[in-house]
Amino acid sequence: MAKILVIDDERSIRNAMKDILEFEKHQVTLAENGKQGLETALNTSFDVIFSDIKMPEMDGIEFLTALKEQEMEVPVVMISGHGNIETAVECIKKGAFDFIEKPIDLNRLLITVRNALDKSNLVNETKNLKKKIAKRHQMVGISHAIEKVRMMIERVAPTDARVLITGDNGTGKEVVARLLFEQSNRASAPFVEVNCAAIPSELIESELFGHEKGSFTSAIKQRIGKFEQADGGTIFLDEIGDMSLSAQTKVLRVLQENELTRVGSDKSIRVNVRVLAATNKNLKKEIEKGLFREDLYHRLNVIPIHVPSLDERKEDIPILIDHFCELISNEQGRQTKRFEPEAIELLKSRLWTGNIRELRNMVERLIILGGAIITKEDIEMFG
Repeated sequence: MAKILVIDDERSIRNAMKDILEFEKHQVTLAENGKQGLETALNTSFDVIFSDIKMPEMDGIEFLTALKEQEMEVPVVMISGHGNIETAVECIKKGAFDFIEKPIDLNRLLITVRNALDKSNLVNETKNLKKKIAKRHQMVGISHAIEKVRMMIERVAPTDARVLITGDNGTGKEVVARLLFEQSNRASAPFVEVNCAAIPSELIESELFGHEKGSFTSAIKQRIGKFEQADGGTIFLDEIGDMSLSAQTKVLRVLQENELTRVGSDKSIRVNVRVLAATNKNLKKEIEKGLFREDLYHRLNVIPIHVPSLDERKEDIPILIDHFCELISNEQGRQTKRFEPEAIELLKSRLWTGNIRELRNMVERLIILGGAIITKEDIEMFG
């Protein structure tokens, strides 16, 4: 059942639409002019709005404009007894979802409602998805160590400076990269993530720079590489310390000249990409071993951000536990559980070699296996 608002100065039209829509099990609210309709729409949430165009006090176009100024995303279908192409085009340009003419055809009305509801559902799903993603990419904590990282992100994100993110496994380096992207001027452009450790060394160049058809045995068609996919946006090179020396050389060229060459081609392609990189390795030691190029290191390390280990920010553990409890419970459709103070103190006393990732896994395990309130005994049994 959908909540639908019908705005029309003709009582017969309002009542006819109400009867049709209520027969289809929808909940219908009526308004007799644009002013009344706007007040109703701003005070009550609707899935679809139908609005006549010619009305006293405030016409349909003025209603639509006022609604859009409030940044309301509900689909609005305009109705007119004097329909013409120019009027329809003007309505669509101003943000109307659709346009129907009087006398209203029953089938046309029901199809329009169905299509508008599909759009409403899609908008709501997108909002919920964005909320879930935003929660995953939060930097949770109040410790001095994490506040320092948060401050660096706020200052560096709006620039195009390259950032090298360091820290142990599980500390949240990807979260830092995501926040740098989301708070940047490139936030509406692509964000392309590459896990350099997960790609075989013989394929890393093809993955990063693309290849031409026939450039090697399995190259059955042209491939666009990650750098080209990120053009205008941001590329995140995770675990860059595991990249082969030959690939490092080509990445260096992209950073120096903003150009790349696909495998099997001699044509240079210009790209405009912001580069973020992360590693759990000490790159200076890798340079000494001859495993990482020093010139590439200096190109990447314009802004260094070190993500502290969980053992360096243990005062954040209670906050992180609450955060993960809510997140995991929502994901799994479970009731949020509470941790006893003694249980939290026990978790604070542990050594967290797996850092934030290990703590999250622990919380998830305790939510699934523990009681309604997580006790010290639950941790000793399941932790």
